[in-house]
Formats: sequence, structure tokens, C-alpha cells
Amino acid sequence: MITIVLHTHLPYVLHHGAWPHGSDWLSEAVAECYLPLIKMCRVLQDEGIRPGITFDISPVLCEQLAHKDFPEVFRSYCDEHATLAAKDKEQFEREGATDLAALAEFWQQWFGAKWIEFDQTHSSDILGSLKRLQEENAIEIITCGATHGYLPLLAEDANIDLQIRTAVESHHRHFGRHPRGIWLPECAYRPAYEWRTYLPVNAYSIAKYRYGIEQFLVRYGLEYFVTDEAALKGAQPLAYRGPDGRRTPYSETVGDAHAQLEERSPFDMFRVGGYNHDASSAVFVRNVDATMQVWSGKTGYPGDPDYLDFHKRYFRSSHRYWRVTDNTADMQYKQFYVPEWANARAQSHASHYAMILADSLRSRTSQHPTRIPTVCLPFDAELFGHWWFEGPTFLEQLIRELHTFYGIGTSTTSEQFDRVKPANEVALPESSWGRNGNHDVWMNDDVQWTWEREYRIERSVRMFCEKHAKASCDSTFKRLVVNMFRQMMLAQASDWQFLISTFSSRDYAEKRFHNHISDAERLRDAAERYTTSGRLTEEDKRHLDECEKRDEIFGPELESYVSQIFPECVEIQLSTEI
Repeated sequence: MITIVLHTHLPYVLHHGAWPHGSDWLSEAVAECYLPLIKMCRVLQDEGIRPGITFDISPVLCEQLAHKDFPEVFRSYCDEHATLAAKDKEQFEREGATDLAALAEFWQQWFGAKWIEFDQTHSSDILGSLKRLQEENAIEIITCGATHGYLPLLAEDANIDLQIRTAVESHHRHFGRHPRGIWLPECAYRPAYEWRTYLPVNAYSIAKYRYGIEQFLVRYGLEYFVTDEAALKGAQPLAYRGPDGRRTPYSETVGDAHAQLEERSPFDMFRVGGYNHDASSAVFVRNVDATMQVWSGKTGYPGDPDYLDFHKRYFRSSHRYWRVTDNTADMQYKQFYVPEWANARAQSHASHYAMILADSLRSRTSQHPTRIPTVCLPFDAELFGHWWFEGPTFLEQLIRELHTFYGIGTSTTSEQFDRVKPANEVALPESSWGRNGNHDVWMNDDVQWTWEREYRIERSVRMFCEKHAKASCDSTFKRLVVNMFRQMMLAQASDWQFLISTFSSRDYAEKRFHNHISDAERLRDAAERYTTSGRLTEEDKRHLDECEKRDEIFGPELESYVSQIFPECVEIQLSTEI
């Protein structure tokens, strides 16, 4: 079966500017990706075709989509962009550029329609619409790290635990059920071993046994995650795990179990375990050959000459009026976009891709008739609509085409997991889906300073909690500590290192990381002073109020967590309206 997983995530950008960086990112993702993808699911449902895809929605994105301030942010965004398109149209008409004027009118109507769709069709509740689709069994929703923290490089196991615990609890609050699977941020995995940092942070320079990521997943009832094909190829065969949970070592396996462990094909599902513990979680493996046909802007479908060009924008409004034309050509040679041509290409590409996937599955089945094949296609959701404007049209037609093939269709991750019941277990290497399959994008000379600061705040927060764990405290102290954890978790987002390493919005990412770390440090120091004096200075109170209002996320989850760390504290009264 075809298992499509859409990784849906943005860092926390509400109340952190608008343009060129900030809430405009969230608004354009809603307009260009989330609304079209939900509409796609509804269209297919109306045709009697079950979409059967899996949305991984990061908890920090959920908090933004559910925030009381977002509807007005989105309305302003749509109004502004519709107005800019109207002004473009007037300008083009004055210049006699009738083709461009028609495209400007297209954008004016498009943005107006997006606000109506958001406000009326979805009652300003994107999560509610996704939840209903899941309740109708049209899709599945799984979770991700709470703030998209890069889990393998966090210094404290307690912070990995907090990222996953918060994710599971937040998911239940938003969607009313426990997630069965998780998208590890950046597909980044670390096995259990004696870990230490090579950075100049003394507290973590001595090797210490660290848990494998699968051990945290098992703790919170998460049954599977997604990894890259290269990681599976680099894995070591470990064992066959029988229905009773007992392991048969790889050296003693026979028949097809031994053959699967030896081959380690992305068409098969495996379990991930360790040599020195019994925890085990299943893994879906990205089929690289199949995904690159869709993912690559150079050799894949998105680079077709007829599609809307992502990069060239009109200087007055930043609207896009040109098609790819030639993805190696200079911007000056781009030709005007023709929506009808682009939509026709999306339809034909979907038909072509459906045939490729069907042939791939049939070939695999003929080679291994006793196995249930899986083609896992994980993508960033923003590919469909944002980077590739016609992506939702392509995806809708692809699902439609796949359901015309006998015995081939789309399957959610949990359905495929239940169908396959993976039993062969491997020891997965430390890995990610980034460049070189390792941590290079998130740990390099350009971002080393972020990890040095991250490790220092992790250490100091741990020491603070150990020092005051048995102290009597009150709701003000708990407010300070809740917000201290919140700021530390926001600083842990892998987005900051990614944006710095790739020179995408580097200044913004550096500023955001620095500010969250500094806020966490100030809140820690204020809490320390409060334990001595029993009062907040006016400056501390202003800073606490500012952090709480600006970054009001995971209120119930963090309140519960802090209550467990500091059991002597009285009941907290903290506003958590979102």
C-alpha cells in the first residue's frame, strides 16, 4: 500500500513580527497549504474516495492555529494581499499588460476566497476541520516533538522526555485521542549509548549512558516513527521479535525473517531496538527513489516549465506572475504563468506517478509474494501549495488515480502498521533526513554557539529544579517556572539551526534563539530571587507578563509538569486561553 505522510510544522511565529519573517509564514502556509489540503480531502470524500493519508501536525503549530489571535492575523493577511493584487492590476492595465492584469485579478480573487473559506467553511478552526476528518476515518493525525526540538543533541534525557510528553498531552487536548505515531523532528534519531559532548560545556563532557529515542516512545505509548532509507541501510540486523515479545537473535533467524534482516529494504517495515534494553518501536522508511520524483525541483515534477515559479516575485507586491519556464534560466527570462497549463500538467503528472507507484508495488509483490509491501512517501506539507503551488491538485489526482488500481490505494500509517505487524528488529544508527544523513545541518561551525548556550541553560535549569524540588512555593513561583520551561523549549526548536545553516532568514533565527535563551535565563534568575525574597520586582513582573502573553503555549501541559517537579507548590492560577 501507499503510505503518504505530510509533515506539517512551523516554528512559533505569532507575536514575533509579521513580514518578512513572522506570522506571514503561518498565514501563507494556511492559505497555500492547509486550506487546499483540507479541501482536497473533502472533495475526495464527496466522490466516495477515502484520502487515507497521514498528517503529522507539530504541537507548536497546533497551538498557533488554535490561538485566539490568529483569525484576525489571517484576515489582515488576506485583505492586504488582495489589496496589493488589486493595485497590481491597476498598474498593469495602465501599462497595457493585459496578461499580467488578468493574473493580478486571479490573485485578488484567490486571497478573498481564502478568507471566506477560513472564516465560513471552517469557522476559523483549522484543527477542528482536521479533527472531523480523522473522526470520519478519512485521515490520521500523528504528533511530533512539542517545539520540534532536535532530540538526539539535547543534553538532558529529561528534556527529550519533556518534548515527547508535552507532544502527546497536547495532541490529546486538541484532537481528543492518543496519537499512535510520531514524526521525530528532522527524522533525527539516536540509539542508547555512552554519550558526551565535544563542545566546551564541562557538565556534559564526561560520557554518560543515554536512553535511545525508542525508549521514550515506548514510555508514552507511541508505536512507530519515520526514518530515512539511508539510516535503514546503515542499520545492524538485531533480532526477530515474536508475538510473545521474545527476541530470536539475528544469528539464529532463518527463512524470510533472516532474508528481510539481511536485505533491509524500504518496502518492508522493521522494529527499532537496542542491544542493551528491551524497548522497541516500529519504523516507516522513506522510499527515496519514489519521493525524489515529487520532491526535487530540479529533476522532479515541480521543475516543470508550466508550473508557477516560486522565486520570482513582482517588486511592488511580492505576488508571483511567472512560470518556471526553465529552472536553470536567469529570472529575466521567465515567462508569464498560465494557470490552465499548470493544472493540466498536475493532472498528467499525477497519472504518471500513480503508474510508477503501481508498477513498483506489483514488481515488489512478484519478487516477494508472502510479504506485504509498503511504499512510504513522507513530505513536508508545505511542498504542496507553498513551494509547489499546484501540489494539492497533483496530490488529489494522485489519490484518485491510485484508487482505480485493484489492490492498490492509500493507507494511513496505523492501518499499515496493523496490516504488516513488523517483527524484524534492527539497531538503527544515529541519523537524520538532513544533508549526509547525520547531524551536519544542525551541528556545525555556524551553529555550535547555539548548542553551547542550550547546554548551559539545560544544566542550570536542572540544577535549579533539584535545589528547589522540596521547597514550599506558590502560584507566582509556578508561573515563573512554567514560563522558564516554555522559553527553553522554544529555544530548542531545530528550525533555528536549520535557518542559520542554510542562510535562510539567518538574522531572524539567531535573534529568536538568543531571545528565548535570554528569557529563560531571566525567568530562572527571577524565580531564584523570588524563593529568597517572596516578591517580584516590577521589572521581573513586567518581563513575566510579557513572556506569558507573547508565547502563551502548552499551558495545561507545562502546569502539570511543573506540579510534579514541585509537589509542595499550591494550585496554580495561570491563564491558558488559546
